[in-house]
Amino acid sequence: MFVDGQRVTQLGTRAAADAVITLAPEARATQARQATILVHKPMGYVSGQAEDGHQPAASLISPKTQMAGDHQRFQPSHLKGLAPAGRLDIDSTGLLVLTQDGRVARQLIGDDSKVEKEYLVRVEGALDARGLALLNHGLELDGKQLRPATVAWANPEQLRFVLKEGRKRQIRRMCELVGLRVTGLKRVRIGRVRLGDLPLGQWRFLRENESF
Repeated sequence: MFVDGQRVTQLGTRAAADAVITLAPEARATQARQATILVHKPMGYVSGQAEDGHQPAASLISPKTQMAGDHQRFQPSHLKGLAPAGRLDIDSTGLLVLTQDGRVARQLIGDDSKVEKEYLVRVEGALDARGLALLNHGLELDGKQLRPATVAWANPEQLRFVLKEGRKRQIRRMCELVGLRVTGLKRVRIGRVRLGDLPLGQWRFLRENESF
């Protein structure tokens, strides 16, 4: 910020009533930039508009729930036109992207999007080598072949899924086709952006050095 042409960096600095106050160029650029927000969605929240009495994930976004140490200050304008770039089921947790930037939305959910989404999936049931091979490639949903995926055991109770598409309840339905029941599902990565240490129910801005 500049006061009568002099840069001011000290919070709480007083200015005369007739002083000319202008924003620094970098501050104007930050204001103009469209926000992209990462949310660690808990169970019980829907990705988009409120439905069946369940709150949308966007309702979690407030100064109180912003991750400690986040680089950018929240402004109410960041909520204007904010929309989910992809879905995460009501009974799933993990990384959800909300954005004001149509370019980000197209990158993540456009018909030709090839951005990977990674999930940890807790399952019950027996899975043999043939079933695991089918999860990787060979299944279809709603009469349409699924794109090849990367599916492997992360530990004795959890599978790691890496997908490049996002059909409705895709992972749960894939598991059902090979005799598994999903008991927990968490998205931990979208492209090059990881959920990391973002606490459940909190959010942060996409950082300038991050991209999907």
